[in-house]
Amino acid sequence: MNTSELREKLDGRYKLTRQRELIFHILNSYASRHLSAKDIYEIVHEQYPEIGLPTVYRTLELFSTLAVVQKLDLGDGCQRYELYSLHHHHQICTACGKVIEIKGSLADTLDTAMNAMTDFSILDFRLYIYGYCKDCQSKRNHSSLPRSPDQNTTSRSNVI
Repeated sequence: MNTSELREKLDGRYKLTRQRELIFHILNSYASRHLSAKDIYEIVHEQYPEIGLPTVYRTLELFSTLAVVQKLDLGDGCQRYELYSLHHHHQICTACGKVIEIKGSLADTLDTAMNAMTDFSILDFRLYIYGYCKDCQSKRNHSSLPRSPDQNTTSRSNVI
């Protein structure tokens, strides 16, 4: 999404303020990461200390309402945000908290299969797949990492 698409989403009902534009650009610049409101605030605050955390929260809430961003609960106790996209899913490592995005054919195949199996018109869905990333699989085979997710008490601080 670019700035003109953002203007379209705001639809003349809301102004494209400097603060909103900055937060939008941060979300675009860090598109491969899943940022919390605090993460966004810290990035904005470096260049514009007059922009406060409440402004970031209000902007993210507006963007969520307008389907500019989607809120994510990746199981780390923190609400995270990313630019909105349909059928965008995540694999979450239960050992280190790494988050891997799933896009493309798997999501499209799942959407097609679900539509074919039901008399339900699907608008959107989210899929979170929990397991072990490649690095943790290797460590798990050579160490004492828990054998099942419910034995794991590691926090998910490595969200990317």
